[in-house]
Amino acid sequence: MKLIMLGPPGAGKGTLAAKSVNILNVPHISTGTIFRTAMSSNSPLGLKVKAIVESGRLVDDQTTIELVRERLAQEDAQKGYILDGFPRTIPQAEALAGFSAVGKVVNISISDSDILERLGGRRVCRKCGHNFHVVYDKPAREGICDHCDGEVYTRDDDKDEAIQKRLEVYRAQTAPLIQFYREKGILVDMNAMIKFEDTMENFKNALAPRRV
Repeated sequence: MKLIMLGPPGAGKGTLAAKSVNILNVPHISTGTIFRTAMSSNSPLGLKVKAIVESGRLVDDQTTIELVRERLAQEDAQKGYILDGFPRTIPQAEALAGFSAVGKVVNISISDSDILERLGGRRVCRKCGHNFHVVYDKPAREGICDHCDGEVYTRDDDKDEAIQKRLEVYRAQTAPLIQFYREKGILVDMNAMIKFEDTMENFKNALAPRRV
């Protein structure tokens, strides 16, 4: 199964993707992880990404596409993958179609008020990147990651003003992908404003082969 997770920031794409790895037996591939891996590799492409990130700029489409192409060429992704955070734009989606045929696109919907609650309460481990939440998933020791003892902090991206800007960018750049993939007949709409257990069940049902 070659799958893309779509949805606004805070919709739960990463959580659903991570929980789906054992169901689909394919890797969860996020652009954040790809960027961090590239930067630590000291490869020419990795050094380019590091320079872009350290300058405060966004990684451009062409560089992102090349990194994703390299990652999908690795052995563990040959039977499928769950893409999280890519594509973000129509040009990225068109480029992806040139080197990998996507089977399904899951579009996760959620209200703006729920997004603000989820992201505003999110805390992230500075060392391993694990997500926590001040209401739903607190670390056992305040400010300390349960998994690696790293510092748990609030990202600048998860502050209210930044969240509003991220939503504006999403609507302008990424939301058009919903219609793009709907026209291809591979889009599955899912409501994230329900219990996570129900969301998982709906996810399994949506991806199950249809009987004829």
